[in-house]
Amino acid sequence: MTCVAAIRLTRCLAAAWLLLLLFSVPSAMAHEVRPAYLELHEERPNEFSVLWKVPMQGEMQLGLKPQFSGETRSSMPISRTVGGAAIESWTLNAQGLRGQTLTIGGLEATMTDVLARIEYMDGTTWTRRFTPRDPAAVIPVGDTATNVAGLYLKLGIEHILFGIDHLLFVLALLMLTRGRMLLVKTVTAFTVAHSLTLALATLGLFYVPQAPVEAVIALSIVFVAVEIVRRQQGREGVAARAPWIVAFSFGLLHGFGFAGALSEVGLPAGHIPLALLFFNLGVEAGQLIFVAAVMALLVAARRVVLTPPVWALRVPAYSIGTLAMFWTIQRIAMFSIS
Repeated sequence: MTCVAAIRLTRCLAAAWLLLLLFSVPSAMAHEVRPAYLELHEERPNEFSVLWKVPMQGEMQLGLKPQFSGETRSSMPISRTVGGAAIESWTLNAQGLRGQTLTIGGLEATMTDVLARIEYMDGTTWTRRFTPRDPAAVIPVGDTATNVAGLYLKLGIEHILFGIDHLLFVLALLMLTRGRMLLVKTVTAFTVAHSLTLALATLGLFYVPQAPVEAVIALSIVFVAVEIVRRQQGREGVAARAPWIVAFSFGLLHGFGFAGALSEVGLPAGHIPLALLFFNLGVEAGQLIFVAAVMALLVAARRVVLTPPVWALRVPAYSIGTLAMFWTIQRIAMFSIS
């Protein structure tokens, strides 16, 4: 078997594997896995405004509840539903919140994470990620740069690895790109582009409505899938000859998508540049992990001795395009409803 045939077969297998993963994940989770979010902001001494946001699956809401170990008094919560999430807000009075243990009740029975942030009047903050294995933590005197960096690095990695549409776009670019140098240029262009718009949107310097962005992100995958089919038919377009141009152009849109995910959890006051930097580094780390996994499959394919039929080589591009077109229609429909 020739090296070219092996590479083609591996691209087919890699795409088929990813598509299998895609169809095993509900379409509502095609973009990201969102954590629940708890925010306490000290308005007056020992008086906090509380925001509690829990993602919903259809009409169902997870039975999670933040609990404090010390004596606290709470006002009646105000409830509403926004963007597929149940939101409650209330006022919390607590004497000496620092040193208390915060527990997310019911978290151990779920597969959801919770991001909590407390902002004090003196400008100090505390940010913590709670998981089913670690549903409780003692609230310290203040947050540290090391904790913020580690937390947002993990959030960035998880977002890209669970952001199936972003991975599918990267996979399509890999299938379209020929040659190591062109691959490096393409990945670099995508990185620069989404890093730029992620920073602009997160810092509030540029705003784009999230619903249209998500629809166009899906459409970008359709475009690259069509370009793969065109190249297989011997009609190379600009995307096949210079995929870095496509990577940079659509990377700008993907950056706005990353910013939307980051806005779900927010940035810690006093550590905004640090959190933004490490979230972006996490996204890049996750992207490189995925690219490395695909390249490892290409290396392993050199040992394959079976030549795939011609029709099998066309399955990945058509499958990617079909799934991405479904996402496009679905997201446009949701945008119209909202």
